[in-house]
Amino acid sequence: MPNNKRSQAITQGAKRAPNRAMLRAVGFGDSDFDKPIVGVANGFSTITPCNMGLNDLSLSAERALRKAGAMPQMFGTITVSDGISMGTEGMKYSLVSREVIADSIETAVQAESMDGVIAIGGCDKNMPGAMIALARMNIPAIFVYGGTIKPGHYNGKDLTIVSAFEAVGQYTAHRIDDKELLEVERHACPGAGACGGMYTANTMSSAIEVMGMSLPYSSTMAAEDEEKRLSAARSAEVLVGAIEKQIRPRDLITRKSLENAISVVMAVGGSTNAVLHLLAIAHAAEVNLTIDDFEEIRARVPVLCDLKPSGRYVTTDLHQAGGIPQVMKMLLVQGLLHGDCMTISGETVAEILCDVPEKPREDQDVIRQWNKPLYAQGHLAILKGNLSPEGAVAKITGVKNPKITGPARVFESEEACMNAILAREIQPGDVVVIRYEGPKGGPGMREMLSPTSALIGEGLGDSVGLITDGRFSGGTYGMVVGHVAPEAYAGGTIALVKEGDSITIDATQRLLQLNVSDEELARRRAAWQPPAPRYKRGVLAKYAKLVSTASRGAITDSLDD
Repeated sequence: MPNNKRSQAITQGAKRAPNRAMLRAVGFGDSDFDKPIVGVANGFSTITPCNMGLNDLSLSAERALRKAGAMPQMFGTITVSDGISMGTEGMKYSLVSREVIADSIETAVQAESMDGVIAIGGCDKNMPGAMIALARMNIPAIFVYGGTIKPGHYNGKDLTIVSAFEAVGQYTAHRIDDKELLEVERHACPGAGACGGMYTANTMSSAIEVMGMSLPYSSTMAAEDEEKRLSAARSAEVLVGAIEKQIRPRDLITRKSLENAISVVMAVGGSTNAVLHLLAIAHAAEVNLTIDDFEEIRARVPVLCDLKPSGRYVTTDLHQAGGIPQVMKMLLVQGLLHGDCMTISGETVAEILCDVPEKPREDQDVIRQWNKPLYAQGHLAILKGNLSPEGAVAKITGVKNPKITGPARVFESEEACMNAILAREIQPGDVVVIRYEGPKGGPGMREMLSPTSALIGEGLGDSVGLITDGRFSGGTYGMVVGHVAPEAYAGGTIALVKEGDSITIDATQRLLQLNVSDEELARRRAAWQPPAPRYKRGVLAKYAKLVSTASRGAITDSLDD
């Protein structure tokens, strides 16, 4: 099959003279109409440091595509900054942006009959958004991560954006003064790149590398380092080879490769958002994956990496210690990784890892030796019970008390909860409930980094539980449970909780239980009425009508399958 089979629809034949006329205006010559047309989906933006370096990477990819014999066509896609919108009404657009990114890439590529696409993104939703689009279209494609930010430094400590969120709680608790709060703010984000711990962006870039949709080692490179620019150019070259070989996303995004991705997410201590995003990517690739698969894999994969938010190191440290390939090789040796999965280069995972040492270097402790893991089992547990019959997601490592039973402190929004925390109204032993923040109810399923970081900053991280039908940032840790499904807006049990009710969070038993009789719950359910939609027009109103439950990945298409 010719390398430009798809684009021939707009470049070949007498009827396409007008199409070619327009293409000539953007730089095509006579000989270029026989070359594959490759989209460069550029997420460049000065909205956020995560994406401010992406234009340079896109230009490097564009040059490499031309040199490799393809015709690049660059187009933009959006981003929003979770860190900047966090704790505000604007955060409701964050998860929505995943769908907008997916739809925009699909729209541009399909409308212009492109033969392949290289997607270049940086902030949290860029990666799953791009992957959803690539899986839907199933044409040769590769993802390029913009890279991680380097750590900030203050008082001899590495800082990340989460340091600033936690400093707010420390300030409120009078544990630091105005000057120290300002210095943390000034030093937390020193330059370009996505948030520096194993938060959502670095978690998803790692998962994409594991699935073979980006190049080895590329997921942990620093945004400002030269190797990142070289990796973007190399990615473009590899993509042209994939077009020639017709290696497509669904050849790579398979049940086995998704299991590999989940295994590595567990091993590196990745974000709770990986559950939501991998379910959505699997749906787009038409792979059967359920929330229960995460629990099954968690039980057999240890946490090997000591990374922030609950650990000591940042992602640049992981890169220096051997990166994701080192973690993958350790899992492969233990029979916990499928080595026969194909990658975008045409090599298998086992072939890619052939020269990687079986053990990490002894002169570092970012990646633990296999017999000395940070935790014996994975950290992302799926909790069920009468509060979450479809499942909820908890990050259960890094907490001193894996079980808490306490009185419910009920809040109808994140803002109301945050006000109570900053007013010092939350006490040790309380179980905070933040509801009507789910996919439909928010709408948009906001992340709760502000309240969880404030609790940590006030010293309540090990003594207060928090449950929500919203999400958590990859920077969140503590006794917290998110993605509670069904959500409150859909009539889930979380909508029936009353102030003072007893709630049990038991990570060991993977239980999330409202300690109220079935009879009382039935009475409450009969009296419950759904609230009016918070938005009646615009993007959020459309999203609320389309979005699925969190246990299916909060997807917005093909809900009847």
